[in-house]
Amino acid sequence: MKYEQIQNSLFKKNRKKFMAQMAPKSIAIFNSNDIYPISADSTMPFQQHRDIFYLSGADQEETILVLFPDAMDKKHREILFVRETNEHIAVWEGAKLTKEKATEVSGIETVHWLSNFDKIFFDLMTEAETIYLNTNEHYRQSVVTQTREARFIEKVKKDYPAHSVAKSNPILQQIRGVKEPEEIKLMQKACDITEKGFRRLLNFVKPGVWEYEIEAELLHEFVRNRSKGFAYTPIIASGNNANVLHYIENNQQCKDGDMILMDVAAEYANYSSDLTRTIPVNGKFTKRQKEVYEAVLRVKNEATKMLVPGTIWAEYHKECGKIMTSELLGLGLLDKADVQNENPEWPAYKKYFMHGTSHHIGLDTHDYGELKTPMKANMVFTVEPGIYIPGEQMGVRLEDDVVIQSTGEPFNLMGNIPIEIEEIETLMQSPL
Repeated sequence: MKYEQIQNSLFKKNRKKFMAQMAPKSIAIFNSNDIYPISADSTMPFQQHRDIFYLSGADQEETILVLFPDAMDKKHREILFVRETNEHIAVWEGAKLTKEKATEVSGIETVHWLSNFDKIFFDLMTEAETIYLNTNEHYRQSVVTQTREARFIEKVKKDYPAHSVAKSNPILQQIRGVKEPEEIKLMQKACDITEKGFRRLLNFVKPGVWEYEIEAELLHEFVRNRSKGFAYTPIIASGNNANVLHYIENNQQCKDGDMILMDVAAEYANYSSDLTRTIPVNGKFTKRQKEVYEAVLRVKNEATKMLVPGTIWAEYHKECGKIMTSELLGLGLLDKADVQNENPEWPAYKKYFMHGTSHHIGLDTHDYGELKTPMKANMVFTVEPGIYIPGEQMGVRLEDDVVIQSTGEPFNLMGNIPIEIEEIETLMQSPL
């Protein structure tokens, strides 16, 4: 891995939180992700399942974590199964986790080779009454590929039909949504790498540059700072491309007089950052571009102030809509009749701002976290309002990542990344 090894005390805490909510005589299983094929002998780069990483720090394929707090034998209360390595694998694929290294990474004393899993698991299931299965219940999930976890769930239900079944996901939604200090530090590292990439761009962008050249500059800066690269597929949208919310082609030339909306950020140690900035191609905002930009910035600043303990996510978004409505009226994009006659299910402001303002962020860019209960300290949210005006060939979105504090306003992990118009213009027009 490119990142520096994480102290295993984080994963010990995470397991303790999860096991504290398990039912008596229950066992929980977590599987790594598959390595997905492309064709022939080609595969996609491996990405670890975030749940097993969160609970063990094991960042390797063919890994299984077992948690059984009521196991009769204390050494069976936490078990990590890893793929057996040998000299041949080391030559062809590189070093894999040894049992000793797996313990060092995870803090789990009992480590077995994966080939022993079925025998040991059968023995443990004779003691257990309930098994926690790890299904994906994220509100944005859209899984069409059968995962390693899904195959395991099918097999367990067939082989152990008399056991009660429970869900791991509700526990994970609760505990993963509130970050530990170590996690916030890792997210800050991802944000700092993102800052380096953005500052690099401010001297690079000029009329005539291509969107993919900007993407390449960012990737260079991210990887050279120990990131695997982008936390999500980058959006480099110049001109009217900014009005396509998930524009990812990044294949157009940036023109004098246009703006570029860049929704792009680095990961670090599997933790995401999520940044959006909109800058002028020629280094100077027009009067109208400034008006729209400043309106979006005001919405972002006001929305950020509302991210405090006790806030309800749905109500927060309603208030953000009211703030945005006021700004759109000021820009002449809406009039009072539009607002008076609006459909409550699709308010007038949605014509120009059709997505949400905030989502949880952490190990996943759209991270786990409770949405129907009051916000808590140490939850981390994006704040990302935007105004999209196809008729004027412009779209503006601004986004930072903020940590809810126990008192006062949230802490902005991206507070050092330029966002004010004057600073952006100065940096873009200054010599290298």
